[in-house]
Order: sequence, then structure tokens, then C-alpha cells
Amino acid sequence: MKAHLLLFLLLSAPLGIFAQDSVAPPLPNSGNVSLPLEEYNKLLELAARPPKKPEAPPVNWALQHADIKLQVAGELASGTVALQGEVFADGATRVPLISGMAVLGAQQKGEELPQENDRGAHVAVLNGPGPFSITVNAAVPLNIEAGRATLNLPTPAAGTVLLTLTIPGDHTDVHLNHGLITSQTSSAGQTAVEATLSPGQPVNIWWGTREAALATPREVRFLSDMKTLVSVSESTLAVTALADVTVLQGEPSQFQIDVPNGFEVTEVAGTSLESNDVQSGVLTLKLARAAIRNHQFLIMMERAIGSAKADVPFLTLKGTQRETGEILVEGEGAMELTATESGGLKRMDLRETSPWLRSMARDSLQAAFRFHRQPADQLGLSLDWVRFPDSNVLAAVAQKADVTTLVTSEGRSLTEVKLVLQNQSQPFLKVALPAGASIVSADVAGEKVKPVLGADGNRVPLLRTGFRATGSYEVSFVFMHAGAPFAKKGGAELALPRMDLPIGLLQWEIFLPDQYKVKDFGGDAIAANLMPVAPGESGAVPLAGRDMAELINVAPGFVNLDSLSTGQLGGYVLDPSGAAVPGAVVVVTSSNGQELTTRTDPAGRWLVSDLPSGHVKVTIQSPGFNPFVGQFEYDARRPLRQTATLQVGSTREAVEVTAAKETREEKRAYKDLERQAREQAATIENKASANVQNLQQRVAGVLPIAVEVPRTGASYKFVRPLVVDEETKVTFTYKTK
Repeated sequence: MKAHLLLFLLLSAPLGIFAQDSVAPPLPNSGNVSLPLEEYNKLLELAARPPKKPEAPPVNWALQHADIKLQVAGELASGTVALQGEVFADGATRVPLISGMAVLGAQQKGEELPQENDRGAHVAVLNGPGPFSITVNAAVPLNIEAGRATLNLPTPAAGTVLLTLTIPGDHTDVHLNHGLITSQTSSAGQTAVEATLSPGQPVNIWWGTREAALATPREVRFLSDMKTLVSVSESTLAVTALADVTVLQGEPSQFQIDVPNGFEVTEVAGTSLESNDVQSGVLTLKLARAAIRNHQFLIMMERAIGSAKADVPFLTLKGTQRETGEILVEGEGAMELTATESGGLKRMDLRETSPWLRSMARDSLQAAFRFHRQPADQLGLSLDWVRFPDSNVLAAVAQKADVTTLVTSEGRSLTEVKLVLQNQSQPFLKVALPAGASIVSADVAGEKVKPVLGADGNRVPLLRTGFRATGSYEVSFVFMHAGAPFAKKGGAELALPRMDLPIGLLQWEIFLPDQYKVKDFGGDAIAANLMPVAPGESGAVPLAGRDMAELINVAPGFVNLDSLSTGQLGGYVLDPSGAAVPGAVVVVTSSNGQELTTRTDPAGRWLVSDLPSGHVKVTIQSPGFNPFVGQFEYDARRPLRQTATLQVGSTREAVEVTAAKETREEKRAYKDLERQAREQAATIENKASANVQNLQQRVAGVLPIAVEVPRTGASYKFVRPLVVDEETKVTFTYKTK
């Protein structure tokens, strides 16, 4: 009994403590709060203001999306218009649904929605605010004309409007304004069109239809033009025809062509073609759209041949009112073909044939004909040919080769060969390097390739993966030769490898170190300055048809005035300081009105030939100088050299120069000028080109070799025309400066 009492006291003690802690303490006295009078009055003013009313939305409702789905049946297009939008105002709001359509009913959430007609617009009363979704059953009448149906459809002013229209007929050509057709499919005799419409703008939709036309179908009349390419190979006779059809009357659903005996149709194509079928020797071309007035079909067929004779078939569209055409015959391989025509065929020049026929031909053209078939014409063309055995042809040819050689003081040489190729099928270039030489790099059309070392020599790839040559392209390779160290003086020889393709023109630039003086060049290459200059590069040319800007851009050659021949006239053009003026345009006008035009070379020299005796006028022009005009009597038996000094300025003035016998002082002055000109020309000729600079840069950071190439030196240029699998050498003597 005591134990139970003790337990009760222990359990009741904490409960009392918790009960005392849960009682909330009394709140303190709030007291008084002091405010300035100004703030107190402001609080009273704010408290007296009426509460601010919520702002009303700018519009009571808005349509967000409209989805129109209509199907054409008879003379009516009916379906549904699904409208989605939102009411912003409180309470009942009048929302216009659609206008210009016959509304058969409207539902919202599966229940009928009451509506009223307000001046042609169907209006529904909706409670807001909140979104709504309404489906309206509507119909629109069609406007039926002969061969054409039109639908005028009002478009709701929604954010986006989509239209799905189903029309009877396969592949019906549908058009609309104020919208964009996004999809058109045909199945089960109907055409379904999906389009995006411009919100709020009525759309006009039209399409061609025979069902709606009450007029009697008109007789089909059409014209045709048949261009035919006949290809004769060793085993087959192929015919490729392009048929152009112009429909004058009616709407044809198909065209038919008789297939010649023994021929098999291999391909038929056309933009308006739906399908094609060959039955009982007749090729039927079924049209996808009969309303199109112009059609074009490509028809290909072939048959096997076992002899050297064949008759060319003539493809004709059945029922054509008028047929014209061309026939082009090509032969594969080397052959002599004889074509015998009959009927209304007219032989024509190959260059007069259609560009389409010439572009389709892949072999040599043999004969061409044109025709204008009359109803009673029986066209005929017989071919008879003789084949010749094929001969070997060049697979690749190099139009030119630019070769650059850098020679070090140790006698080692680094050579880059750049070839501009026309390649049909040759995969590799066989290179026979000199003894002690090896290829270090190769490129094909700007991409790195790996040279191949075979049992019979080195080979450089002429093609690479993914590259197909359609014209000229560049192949280059770099090889290094050990050579022999230079002594204080002696002789040296440089050689280029043999290459197994013909090279039209080889240009070789040799860059030698500056510490060696070289002379007595020999070998089977020719110094570039000894080669005749191509017409138009130097010398006189007629002025007619060439303007001054063109003449300034023509690169002049080097002129030699040491000795002048009969009928030649030349001279020097200097500035006021006595320095040469290169690139000046010199026009020499003879007494008979002939004009010869040339330019001064880098040393300021110029020369014209074949000048008749009589009064001569020389006009010299150069940018930054006044024009120079000289007039004198010229004797072709006594050639002259004239010195012209151009004055700096922009005003035009004429200087009269008369010819006289050269004095001893003038001859001495001419010799000094010629010596200076030769020295200046030699300096220009021996200046390194961009090829040398590019090769020096490649050695510094691209080529996988370690060689000390000279940075200063002189270049010597050589040329050799028509190199065919030959080694090219240059020899010279040298001594240390």
C-alpha cells in the first residue's frame, strides 16, 4: 500500500511542473507612442482614402488557337471548328465564335452551348474569368465552275489557325491565299491538305475537279518534241529520249508510246508522271495531274546487237498533232560510222544539236539529224560501222613543272618539284631519283600523302582517298640529295629525276649560297633569259582593243639594246635623278598610222621592231610622271636609241625630240646606261622568287629533316620544254668570293 502511494506521488510531480510551465505570462502594458503631428495627419489622410479597385483587363476575352477540320462532299464543305481561349472579365461575357459559316451546333465540355446570331456572327455567353474550349459544327458552300471548285473560308482571329481539308480525288492540285500548305497526301481516292492560315484574314481555296464540271470533256490535242540520243557500243544499242509535250486542249490522263521490237525499257521518269506500265509492246505513261499543260518525260531503252549494222527506232507519242525532234548518234571507242537517212530526216551540224543531247553524250559524236514529221512521213535511219582496235593513250600529263633547288655550302641540295597535272586514271608517278637522293615529303591537291618505295624505284601517289580530279590539280614532292662539299673552287652538277609522264614545260630555279661566284652554266637545260618571250609579254603589239590599265598590268620581258637591227627603235626611260623607270608604257606611232605599244623592262629599256621609215611619234606614260611626247623623222636603215627623262608632276606637257647623229659623248653615255641596265637586270634576274622563300620556310617548320639551307644567295633560272621520262642536268663552275 505504501509502495503504490509512493509511485503515485512520483508520477504526479512532473505533471504539475509541466502544467505550471504551459501558462502564458501576462502581457506588459502597451504604454503611449509619440508621433510628430505631420506624420499623424498623414496617417489619418491615408486611412481616409477609399480602397483601390482592381484594374480591369484591356479585353474581356481572347482566342488562343483554332483548329478547322472540313470535308468536301458534293457542293458543301462541312466539319468542326475547335476554339480554345480564355475569358478575362468577371461574370457573363459575350464571346463571338465564328462568322460567315452556317453553324449547326456548339458544345462545351460535352454539353450543348447556347448561342445567338449578332449581325452574322455567332456569339456565345461564357462565364469568367477562366479558359474555355468550344467545338462548333459548321458548313460552308462551294462555288462550282467548269473544272474548278472554290471555297471562301472565314478565319477566326486566333493566335494560331490550322486547317485540315479533305477533297475527293487522287493528287488534287490545291491552292490557297493567306496561308501556307504544310502537307498534302492522297489515299483511297481522296486528297488531304494541312495548312496554316493567317488569323483574321478570309482565305480563298481552289482546286481543279472534273466531278464538279458540268461541261462536256473536250478532245485532247497536244504537240510533242522528241530529242533522242542513240548510243552504239560493242554489244548494245541504247536509246535515250527526252519528250516535251504541250497540251493545247483537253486534260489527258495518260500518254502511250509503242516500244520497238527487241528493246527493253530500262528507265522512265518525269515530274508529272504518276506511274508507267508496259503491256503488249505499248508503254503507258499515267499522269499524276491532268490539268498541267506542259509535260516532260525521260525514256531510256536498249537492246543487244551482234553485228555492225542497226536501224534506229523512232519513239512517237500516239495521237500527237505535230511532232518535231532531233537525233544525235554517238559511238563508243574508235569507229567509222555511216548513217543513211530517209523520209523527212534532215542532216545537221553536230554543233547545232540541243545542248541537252550533247551533255548526255559520253563518247565521240558521229551524226546528227532533225525532223518535222508529217502524217504521211515514214522516217528511217540505218547505221553501219567499222571498229578499229584501241590504241594506248596517255593516262596523265603534266602541263608544267616548277622545280626549286636549295644548295647548301656542304654541297647538299633540297629540291621541290611541283607538277600541274591532267590525270585520267594514273594512280602513281614513278620517280627515278639520282644516286644518294631520297624523297622526304609528298602532297596531292594540298593534302599530305605517303610516297611508296618499290623494287624498281620510288613512286609518288597522284590520287588520294576521297579525291576525284575533275580538272587540273597540283602534285608536289620534295627530295634531298647528299651531294659533295664545295671546295674553294671547282665544278658541280645538279640533276633532276626521271618521271614517267610527259612534262610540257619544266622551269627550274637553283638557289646557291652567297659566298660562291658561279659561271659557265651547262647541261641540257636552257637559261631562262635566253628563251624567246611569248607574244604579248614584251616587244611591240597592236594598241587596238587594249586600254592603258591592261598594258600597265602586263609583265615586260628584258630588252637588249647593245645592237639594233634595221627597222628597230629603242631607248631608255629615266627619272630626273637618272634612275630607270620600269613598266612605263611606250606607244610608237608611224607615219602610216600604225601603232606599236610596249613597256620598259626593269632596267628602263624599251624596243620596237618592223618600224617603217617616215615621221615617228613616241609617247611615254608612267604613273606619277608627266607624259613625254617626242616627234622626229626616222630612217629604218639607221636604227636609233633615244633617252627620255620623265618629269615628276600631274600637269600634261609635250616634249619635242629630234633625231640627230649620235655624238661621241652620247655613245659613251649609252654604253654607261647599257652597263648599268645589264647590272640591274642581272640583279633582278638573280633575285630569289617566292618558291625559294616558301621552301626555306617549310624546312624551318614543316619538313621532317634537319638541314641548314642558305638564307642569302642568288637564284639562277632554267627552262626545258617537253621533257619525256628524261633526266635533266645543270653544270657550273664556282669559286669562293
